[in-house]
Amino acid sequence: MKESFRHFKKNKNVDLIGLGNAIVDIIVNIEDEFLDVNSLDKGSMNLISSDESQRLLENCKVIKQISGGSSANTVVCLAELGNHVQFIGRVKNDEFGNFFSSDIKKSNTIFNTPPTNEGASTAHSIILITPDAQRTMCTYLGASIEFEPKDIDFTLLKESKYLYLEGYLWDSELAKNAFLKAAKIAKQSNTKIILSLSDSFCVDRHRESFLKLIDEYVDIVFCNESEVLSLFNKDKLTNCQGELSSLCELCVVTLGSNGSLIINKDYIEVIMSINQEKVIDTTGAGDIYAGGFIHGLINNYTLKKCGEIASICAGQIITQLGSRSNIDLKELIN
Repeated sequence: MKESFRHFKKNKNVDLIGLGNAIVDIIVNIEDEFLDVNSLDKGSMNLISSDESQRLLENCKVIKQISGGSSANTVVCLAELGNHVQFIGRVKNDEFGNFFSSDIKKSNTIFNTPPTNEGASTAHSIILITPDAQRTMCTYLGASIEFEPKDIDFTLLKESKYLYLEGYLWDSELAKNAFLKAAKIAKQSNTKIILSLSDSFCVDRHRESFLKLIDEYVDIVFCNESEVLSLFNKDKLTNCQGELSSLCELCVVTLGSNGSLIINKDYIEVIMSINQEKVIDTTGAGDIYAGGFIHGLINNYTLKKCGEIASICAGQIITQLGSRSNIDLKELIN
C-alpha cells in the first residue's frame, strides 16, 4: 500500500505552534542506588512537590539547565531546523521563569507568553541520568498546571499549519480546557492537530478521554511502545496493529534502539534507528524525533524521509547530555 497522508499545502504564516508545560530541565548524573534510596522506578515520570524537589537537589550535583518540557523540546528542534515556530506555556516572573524565557528564545523559537506575578513558581524537572543512559524524571509542575485559556492568543492558531499538543497538559483541568479550545479552533481553521501521548503513566490516567480526543480532533499521534500498550490495554505491540491503523490519519511509534513505525492507515513504514556513537542520555529523544519528523512534513517530504530525518535527529541527541543538540542538526541531516 502507498501512503495516503495529505501533506500540508495551504499557505500559512506559521509552521507550528506548540502548547505545553514550560519546564526548566535540571540534568543530574546519579547511580542506580540513588533511585532505590528515593523509591523511584527507573524510567518513570514522578510528580513531586516544591519541598521534595529541594530535598532531591540537595543530594545530587546539577550538570546542566535547559528550557524544557516535551512540547518545548519539539518546538525548539523545529526552530533549529529553520522552521517558523512558536511555543506557548505558562511561567512565573521568577528565576526559573526568566531563565526559561531567555533560553528558549536563543533557538529563534517565538515565546511571547507574559509571565504571571501570582500563583505557583515556574515548573522544573529534575532529570536523573543513570549509567545506562536511562532517565528518570521528578517534576514539580508549579505554574505550568495553572495554564489556562487566557494564556493563549487563539487568533494565532488560525495562521499555523500545525498545532502540537502534549498529553501531560491533560493532568490539569485548567490546561485541559485550554487544550480543547485550541483543538476546536485549529480544526475549524484547517490546522492539522498533533498529539504526543507523553508518558505511559499519563495514558493510564486518561486512556478513555485520550481516545475520545483523538477520535474527535487529532490528525497525527506520536507515541512510544509502552504508551501504545497502555492506550489499547494490550501486552504486545503486534496485537495493536488494527487499532493503530484506525486510530487517526497518521500514527508514529518510536521503538528506541529498534527504530520506529510509521502507520498511515494500511501503509506501514519501518524506520531503522540511526546512531553511530555511545548512548549517553535518552532525555528528549522522543521529542526530538517528533521535531525531525514534523520538519519533514512541513517540507512535504515522503513519510519515509520524514522518519529518516527524525531518526537522525534522535540518534544524535542521545549521544549527549540534555535535549538541545550540540551540533547543527541541519548540517547533520544534509
